Amino acid sequence: MQIIESSKVKEKVYIEKLENGLTVAVIPKKDICKKYVIWGTEFGSIDNNFKIEKNGEIVKVPDGIAHYLEHKLFEQENGKNSLDVLSSLGVDANAYTTNNHTAYLFEATDNFYEALDEFMDYVQSPYFTDENVEKERGIIGQEIMMYDDYPDWKLYMNAMKCMYKDHPINIDVAGTKETISEIDKEKLYTIYNSFYRPDNQVLVLCGDFEVESILNEIKKRLKSNNSSQEVQRIYLKEQENIVKKYEETRMNISKPIFLIGYKDKVEPGEMVKKDLAIECICNMIIGKSSNLYQKLYKEGLISEEFGYNYEFAKNYAHVLIQNTSNNPKKVIDEIQNEIENYNKKGFDKVEFERIKKKMYGEYVKSYNDISSISNNFLADSLRGINSFEFLEEVLVLDKDYVQKVFKEIFVEDKKIVSVVLPNE
Repeated sequence: MQIIESSKVKEKVYIEKLENGLTVAVIPKKDICKKYVIWGTEFGSIDNNFKIEKNGEIVKVPDGIAHYLEHKLFEQENGKNSLDVLSSLGVDANAYTTNNHTAYLFEATDNFYEALDEFMDYVQSPYFTDENVEKERGIIGQEIMMYDDYPDWKLYMNAMKCMYKDHPINIDVAGTKETISEIDKEKLYTIYNSFYRPDNQVLVLCGDFEVESILNEIKKRLKSNNSSQEVQRIYLKEQENIVKKYEETRMNISKPIFLIGYKDKVEPGEMVKKDLAIECICNMIIGKSSNLYQKLYKEGLISEEFGYNYEFAKNYAHVLIQNTSNNPKKVIDEIQNEIENYNKKGFDKVEFERIKKKMYGEYVKSYNDISSISNNFLADSLRGINSFEFLEEVLVLDKDYVQKVFKEIFVEDKKIVSVVLPNE
């Protein structure tokens, strides 16, 4: 068993790779009433093209199939829906699909082991028929239409299409009504057998657990899994340049929203440092305590805190900055002016150290929330990262390195703008 420890937050993670290949991570939290479990598979919306190693067959699956499979896994052969069963036990259960992974989760105060029975049963027991696959098509079709009506989602997808030409991150996670019409039970079983292999999954548990005891409970509930069909993912080579600088659309909203994006390249071994550097940069330029934020807020040009983050996985990376404004062009220009100012004067050492301390405090605070700990550990693990690295790296973050990242990424030829305006 591997033990990863952070002296900064006095937390330990116990990791064991089981005989069937499943990685289980236990994060004990003494005297916490709730227990949280999340089971993730490294298979997301971008994994739509792959080669089956056994026979060399190239498989291209319809867009949206990862999300479709997430929906269908709840339906069981006994006619019950596992999400309903878990809800009846009084636990909060859910699932989600991202660009690079799919996860199933629940949080419980009571009836934990009854919930664990149901949870581990349905994730390991796919049951697809022509009838139940067809039944889901209309439900997901409605969900796709709902997504199309979400301004924030339209803003994001337009940004992805501005940045990426061939990478499947520019495809909607749920697919389209046309692509999901091609999904059948055979394709779902192919995906399950190819990607829902134990050696492609991570199970994270956080709560008041005795490590050996909960590991034994997990092992007792494992089923023999024949999903050993190893695959090689296929991605088209993505160009370094952006596709287009600007995309605008109109929707039924009261105030314009905008997103500034900067396309980046993946640098293995450096993504944690870079993530922290970008968080630091965004804090200094447009964070709530920045001069620019205060100026824009006083002038009534923004109505809320900026949203900013660095999205990255093993084969894509970009910076996103988002806000709402009645005059998005003015705000975007002001941000660009501030970036140019920082390019000329560099980062102030006192301000830099203050932002580092703020970031460290926020990371420490996040360890009070069992869902945040578990979700982050799962997502980081599937990206090949130990979550404790963020705590260690933020304290030694170097101003010169942050300045270097700033000059490499926050440049005009990597920048795109996506805007959603109110209907005329």
